[in-house]
Order: sequence, then structure tokens, then C-alpha cells
Amino acid sequence: MGFRDRISKALGTSGSSLRPDGLGELIVGDAAYDDWDIVADYPELETARAFCQALTDRGMEAVLTSDWPLDEWGRGDISLRVPAGRGIEAEEMLEPE
Repeated sequence: MGFRDRISKALGTSGSSLRPDGLGELIVGDAAYDDWDIVADYPELETARAFCQALTDRGMEAVLTSDWPLDEWGRGDISLRVPAGRGIEAEEMLEPE
């Protein structure tokens, strides 16, 4: 069983569901992250996940947050956040070399 299949099974969804990949990584409506620096905002989950992964691959703690649940296609107002005081460092990590 592949990773996607295991996640789908754990979330109770099928691989053909409209539920977007990575929805479990999104933190919705949690005020605990309000004081974290916003690095960037994204309109859809796939792009947000790619930039979040780029930071975590470099050892930076990063999360994806949204005030509201996303639509069925993974679109909405998604913020890439890092711990307070680390926003500039995160932005530099994401700049093309």
C-alpha cells in the first residue's frame, strides 16, 4: 500500500475523492499560530505545500494555516507561517539562487 493509499485510508477517503492531497497538513482556525510570521499567502494547497516543504527540507519549522476550510479543490486563503522572528530568514531560503 502506497503513502497516498495509507493516508486516504486513515482519513476515510478514497484516492478518487475530491479531497485535495495534503489537506491533513493544513491547520484551520487555530489561534496558536497567530503570532507566527507569515512568509507568503497562496490561493491553493498544492503550491502552498511545495513552498512549505522547501522550508522544512532546509530544517525550518513551517506550517500552513487558514482561517476557513478550503473548497473541495483545495483553494482558499492559505498562509505559510514560520515561528515569530524567522520570517526574513524563511523568505531568503525561498529566494532563487
